[in-house]
Order: sequence, then structure tokens, then C-alpha cells
Amino acid sequence: MTWLRSLAYNIWFIIVTVLMAPGSLVAAGLGWRPAVAYGRLWARLLLAGLRVLCGVRVKVTGTENLPPGPALIASMHQSAFDTLVWFGIVPRPSYVVKRELSRIPVFGRLFAMSGMLVVDRDGGAAAIRALQKDARKAVADARQIVIFPEGTRAEPGAAIVLQPGIAALARQTGLPVIPVATDSGRCWSRRAFRKTAGTIHIAILPPLAAGLRREVLMEQLRTALEDGAAALAAVTRVRP
Repeated sequence: MTWLRSLAYNIWFIIVTVLMAPGSLVAAGLGWRPAVAYGRLWARLLLAGLRVLCGVRVKVTGTENLPPGPALIASMHQSAFDTLVWFGIVPRPSYVVKRELSRIPVFGRLFAMSGMLVVDRDGGAAAIRALQKDARKAVADARQIVIFPEGTRAEPGAAIVLQPGIAALARQTGLPVIPVATDSGRCWSRRAFRKTAGTIHIAILPPLAAGLRREVLMEQLRTALEDGAAALAAVTRVRP
């Protein structure tokens, strides 16, 4: 049954994405605000399908830790689910995405037109400078920057290894870093076809102080994510 429900969801994902692709370019041509609104509709349809077809629900806590304006959100990354859900949590998300995704037909162009922050992970210092420049514009537009500081999807329980981009963004924007723990990989793992019924938890943790030295920021962020992940694991052991 899980396999059939997962197949149905994957078909739903493809149908929704293909049907909405032409409209995404129209929306992006009108500016980043219509593009983000269109992306929110796309994400809501996909998450609704996940709930109905696969029995996967979402529980978000800690929204009081999100400021009303621009924000710098550093989230754990266990699943493709994580790239969808922020459209429904914050009003103006601007994801940091790897350059490889910008080469996807149609959607790659949409990333740039909608104000997503495209970074070349092999670009060294030049890539960091370009990311910082784009981040300044995102902050000026009062957007919520969402970065996955691990740089790639990780299995639940894996050691947290952070990449330096988050420190560069924190320094450039002057914003406090908001850690986010998740257990999305329990229901939708990093490369899994199967989607397992259950509840995905997203815990938005208290922000770290702005202006921290790089090494202090990285250590505090790692500790916050580790503690947050451990708390979620304890919750799921009590209430699967």
C-alpha cells in the first residue's frame, strides 16, 4: 500500500509541476512577488497531495521566533520536502539554491527571476561574494532567506557538518541566524521513492545573536541544530 500511495504521489507531483510550468514564467515575468505567490500555490498543491495520498502531515512549532521582516533561516535538510514547506511558513521566501538547479529547463530561469539566491558551490570566494550581493538585495526587499547550511541532504541522525556560506550571509546581512530542526527524512528520505505516513516536525528555534564571530556562530548553530534534532527524536519516540 505504501508503494502504491507513493507512486500516486509521484504522478501527482509530475502532473502539477508540468501543468504549472508555463504559468511560472508568466508569473516571474511580472516580478518576484507574483513569482513567489505562484510558487506558494505550487508548493501547497504538492503538500496537499502528500497529506491526502501518503498520509504525511506537518507540524510547525516556534513561529514566534520569526521576525515580521527580513530573516536569515538556517534549516536542517533531510528531504526534498524541505524545499517546498517554507513557501507556506514565511511570506517572502528566498531560497539559497545550488547552481546545478538553475540549469533545469523552465524552472532554472524561474529561480533567477523570482529572486532565489543561486550559488556555485565550486566557485570559491567569487561565489561567496556573489551570494552576499544577492543577499543584500533580498534583505532590502524584506525577504526571508532560507539556507540549508549542511549543503546537501542528510539522513536523520547523521552528524551535522556545516558549510561556510551561512557565516558569510550572517556577516553580510547583519541578521541573527534562526536555526531550524526537522525530522522530514523519517517520512520522505533523501533519495527515497517511498513516502511513509506520519508527521513531519519543523522546530523553529530561538535566533542566535547577530554579530557573532564566525567560529562562535558555527559552533552555536551546530549545537542548536543537534539539540533541536535530539528533542524531535525524543518526541517521535513517545508519539510516532
